[in-house]
Amino acid sequence: MSLLPPWSRRTFLTVVGASALTLTVAPEASAADEFALLRGRWRDLSLGTGYDPGAEPYASRLKETGDRARTFRASMAPADRSLWPDCPFDPPAGITQSYGRLWTMAQAFLQPATGLTGDPGLLADVVAGLDHLSAKVYNPSTTRYGNWWEWQIGSPRLLTDLVNALYEHLDEARIQAACAAVDHFVPDSALGDYSGTSTGANRVDLCRSVAVRGAVGRTPAKLALARDALSPVFPYVTKGDGLYADGSFIQHTSIAYSGTYGQVMLDGLGRLFTLLAGTSWAVTDPNRQIILDSVERAYAPLIHNGLVMDSVNGRAVSRGYLLADDLHVMRGDHFHGQAIIAAIAVLAGGASESERTRWQGMIKGWIERDPTHPVLAARQFGVADLARLQAVVQSPVAAAPEPVGHTLFAAMDRVVHRRPAWTANIAMASERISHYECGNGENPRGWHTGAGMLYWWPGEQGNDQYTDWFWPTVDPYRLPGTTVSTKRLADRAGGEWGAAKPAVKWVGGANDGEFGAVGQHVKGLGSTLDARKSWFCTAGTVICLGAGITATDGVRVETVVDNRNLGEAGTGTFAMDTAARPRWAHLEGHGGWVFPGGTTALHTLREPRTGAWSDINTTSSTERRTRTYQTLWLDHGVDPAGASYSYQLMPGASRQTVAARAADPGWLSVLANTAACQAVSVPALDLLCANFWQAGSAGPLAVSAPASVLVRSKGATATLRISEPPRTGQPFEVTWNRPVRRVTSADPTVEVLATGKALRLRITPGTAGANHRCDVALT
Repeated sequence: MSLLPPWSRRTFLTVVGASALTLTVAPEASAADEFALLRGRWRDLSLGTGYDPGAEPYASRLKETGDRARTFRASMAPADRSLWPDCPFDPPAGITQSYGRLWTMAQAFLQPATGLTGDPGLLADVVAGLDHLSAKVYNPSTTRYGNWWEWQIGSPRLLTDLVNALYEHLDEARIQAACAAVDHFVPDSALGDYSGTSTGANRVDLCRSVAVRGAVGRTPAKLALARDALSPVFPYVTKGDGLYADGSFIQHTSIAYSGTYGQVMLDGLGRLFTLLAGTSWAVTDPNRQIILDSVERAYAPLIHNGLVMDSVNGRAVSRGYLLADDLHVMRGDHFHGQAIIAAIAVLAGGASESERTRWQGMIKGWIERDPTHPVLAARQFGVADLARLQAVVQSPVAAAPEPVGHTLFAAMDRVVHRRPAWTANIAMASERISHYECGNGENPRGWHTGAGMLYWWPGEQGNDQYTDWFWPTVDPYRLPGTTVSTKRLADRAGGEWGAAKPAVKWVGGANDGEFGAVGQHVKGLGSTLDARKSWFCTAGTVICLGAGITATDGVRVETVVDNRNLGEAGTGTFAMDTAARPRWAHLEGHGGWVFPGGTTALHTLREPRTGAWSDINTTSSTERRTRTYQTLWLDHGVDPAGASYSYQLMPGASRQTVAARAADPGWLSVLANTAACQAVSVPALDLLCANFWQAGSAGPLAVSAPASVLVRSKGATATLRISEPPRTGQPFEVTWNRPVRRVTSADPTVEVLATGKALRLRITPGTAGANHRCDVALT
């Protein structure tokens, strides 16, 4: 029996860019030929092509596939309500897991050098398993129960992959039975209205199953339906699920989800674009370019040295080691980041040459800068993804460095600030974006992740800060950067699926692409806490201000300056100013903190903390590990009324640099730190920033309504960036009491009211929290 279907011998396959498949369809090709071409293309996308099975990393990965398949084959025991004893059909996750194991067995049969390649007995067992699932549970006579996702996405995605890969080994009755099951659980109506669970990444997954079902079932209408149903995914959205013009990605209505659901969407679209290209069902909607643009606008800013920031991973931060994960892969920020990198490699096949070259440079750079979690050894990847990524590594394109810049994802209340030697990320919440998400037994203690959590990584070091058992061992009341009431909360406080959103509007800021002013009106989850927090992101420092900190819960309120994960060994010398009012602190290998004028509220603690992933995820491993933390916090006391704080974060800075900054009172001038306004001036950087919580003035700046303003001066010129984070859309005025000769350029939303002794502008802001620019010549 040949293991190569006819299409493999008569189509021309080439690896382009990131190993995307390009197939040439002859004009005279019949419909049957097109179906064969589609099946062949999907098979190569799934199983890989163009690699040497005897070379690493492929040889060991193929052997591992064979070993796992052998284990699954030996333990398969068909019963009335299961195919494997440890995967019962209720809950329906057991159905998806069963298809997953059959897929591993099919890969071992189809791929070379697995030790089971072409084994007829293995093929017979895979087919028997498919027959069993079809007869017992996944068929048109079954009414779905439990989690909808298993029936409409998890199981049909694997089933269609199986039928496609084994197509030449299955009779027509089995193929049609699979098609009938998919038609039942994913009816055409599931791709009708763009609403509910059929949006964003979920819609792409549904289309993926329907498209492959169309190819194996030779049904043109299904392929056309899948193609057309993708179109609502492409345009930018202004509310709810989807991709926003500022690069934000939302799923589940109010959750920042670029790292998981966003990755699924990117990967699925890349595969479907490649599958359908050049056929009768090619995706020709011009809005597909929005997806291509998203690689650099929406995803790349959130990837740091191979990891994707956990602020956009939703409840997935709690997954760690899943019990159902045969590979025992740590599902942390590196896992999700590497999945996005692999998705970009798939999508590259449908990109322009210039886009593909830029993406290859980014991918190569990420791979080179992640030595602790090597991408080309990532156990989540099969040989198909490894071959695509290896092709990038071997390409002549130069590796791209991490960029310097400041990105505000206003629609999902997230900020990324990048410098040559470090990167920071801020997570916030508002009436639009939830405090956190829990559900399905996942992430029940993520309560304060939206209370201004400040993630940061010093250079290429410390990339395991939030990877190395951080989430099950960190104190959930002391997440770095947050201001919280210490009132104890119940698991899942505020409700599941992002139900908890604070009743605040002012979240966002202004930036010029390099520096940024960021602000958050904080209202505590399950508490009376009310506060204003600002982060002014500069060249070597994040200036952190808090004001109006008020609560009446009868407990202490804390601002967690930081909580650094020191790993299992707990190494790293901590030092602090010995003055009665300490002005600085430093942690070897991490960086330091400066407290202008000194503070008596600072507390520090080094402690070991032990936890298991099962503490925060019911389907995760019960194995317990200990990690040591260096915690710094400011104690605002019990029921504070109008408390405040001021400190500077200096990632990667030496102890000497931190101490010198603390001894330099002229570096920073805090112009205001109240519940009405927070503003700073940094003369050395010619930088002026202000977050106005209400109409008022600070230093030379004044506004007629709440706003964020950033001013950068350079010699005889200056640039103002202005935003209206509350998003009322109402016009307001900004005054800069600085002599201005003339305005040299301005956005259409900026009206110049006066120059001369002072600059007066009227801003018509819109409702997206966007920046508005004005360039001036100074006198």
